[in-house]
Amino acid sequence: MSTEQVRETMEGYLDALSARGDYGRYFAEDVLFEVLWSDMRIRGAQEVEQTIRFLHEVAFDAHPEVGEVLVGERGAAAEFVFAGTHTGEFGGVAPSGNTVRVPYSVFYEVAAAKITVLRVYLPIDQLVAQARGELVGSGGAAAQ
Repeated sequence: MSTEQVRETMEGYLDALSARGDYGRYFAEDVLFEVLWSDMRIRGAQEVEQTIRFLHEVAFDAHPEVGEVLVGERGAAAEFVFAGTHTGEFGGVAPSGNTVRVPYSVFYEVAAAKITVLRVYLPIDQLVAQARGELVGSGGAAAQ
């Protein structure tokens, strides 16, 4: 794929993700979603979309703040901030209503205008700590 084709795929995906739209249409059928430093590894377009929706719409009412996006011929890398409110059980923590704000990055592999891999670098420990209302180190705001 050309860099421009990857860019078009990523722009469509990120727009749909931000709008809570039909971002699953950008996934290959056997897409892989994995969160590094955790045991979270999900495969399949529907399963990956459900996992992302769970994180953004069930466990949290969160909207990803998109930072820098770098695009190449085989994929992309993007910086985000996971920003929202803890609204559902996550990581053994009952819904707290606490504000969360955690930086993370995702490396995407793209082929035939579909995302085939999402490799997520997300400090789950910071997300859980903020859901609990604990102070965290750099990169996150203290939950109130």
